[in-house]
Amino acid sequence: MAPVGGTAVQDHVALAEIELCGELIIAASAAEDRLSLESIDEVLKVAEERNASGD
Repeated sequence: MAPVGGTAVQDHVALAEIELCGELIIAASAAEDRLSLESIDEVLKVAEERNASGD
């Protein structure tokens, strides 16, 4: 049972994962066919993460 009194705990990693899942669901529902691996990487901004980390 959750504690009473507004002591909410936020898991920022979990929230980020939920947001990414939501973005994938939106992209998949808007697509006419299955998402390609490249499309999934684009939605998840994989290239941007690689560039930011210096790879």
